[in-house]
Amino acid sequence: MKLVVICGPTAGGKSELALETACRLRGEIITADSMQLYKGLAIGTAKPGKEERAKVPHHLLDLFDISERLDVFRYVALAETAIREIHGRGNTPFVVGGTGMYIRALLYGLDPLPSDSGLRAKLDIEFDNEPGFEKLKTIMSAGDPLDFQRWKQHRRKLIRALEVFELTGKSITELQKTWNGAALPKYDVFSRKLVWDRDALKQRISKRTDAMLASGWIDEAREMKSRGLLTSPTAHQALGYKIIAAHLEGKIDFETVRARIVTETWQFARRQITWFKNKHPESLPLEMPADAGSLASEIKSFACIS
Repeated sequence: MKLVVICGPTAGGKSELALETACRLRGEIITADSMQLYKGLAIGTAKPGKEERAKVPHHLLDLFDISERLDVFRYVALAETAIREIHGRGNTPFVVGGTGMYIRALLYGLDPLPSDSGLRAKLDIEFDNEPGFEKLKTIMSAGDPLDFQRWKQHRRKLIRALEVFELTGKSITELQKTWNGAALPKYDVFSRKLVWDRDALKQRISKRTDAMLASGWIDEAREMKSRGLLTSPTAHQALGYKIIAAHLEGKIDFETVRARIVTETWQFARRQITWFKNKHPESLPLEMPADAGSLASEIKSFACIS
């Protein structure tokens, strides 16, 4: 089964390139941005709008309320269903986004790390809140420093790391060194990871941050905060919203908000670049900016589209 993947760092132009390419090839887009699956969060996640969705069908957007928990297992099941349905219509599925763990799990299979529902429920009650998160960071920094350094900003991932550590006595980081998933992707995949000059990408992040703030991101964050964003199981990890929340509480001024979002986004982009470089041997680099027409021709040959 053939599959197109366009991945890479945030603000790299994945959505625009995929949209223009899919328009030429009877493509349908499946988001691989974990935060775009949540309702709301439209501005802060650069979610495709009505105009983009009218041009090309988009899948897995706006499925979950921010009070719901989303994980990689659920994402893979949803994406696999969408891929089958798109092929059933005779169209080409495009998986587009920057959540590398989701893309890797979709292509190579799920990480077989152990789990225990009873233990996880206990850990959720104790640590899945702001005071508990601070306590969890103290525990993990002392007991599992490898996973702490990877996920000290991500509550759900750090809880999962503690679950695995309690079950195995080892860190997820250590266990994953011996697990590489399937040797080959499950799909016949055409994959491109977008590559930018780093200064150019920094400029794109800065400009996009300005545009998002000018488009009402602060008002959106105010609304999402009132609906429980900062205490939600997973959605609170969305970039920028915690920073804006601090502004709404009078803790920082607007210029500090802008500067911190730009810095946080660039740090996140760097982690994405490293992930796609190391975890996706199937994905060839595509120097940006790229021509959508040339890319469409390559995909057309790959997918045997008439």
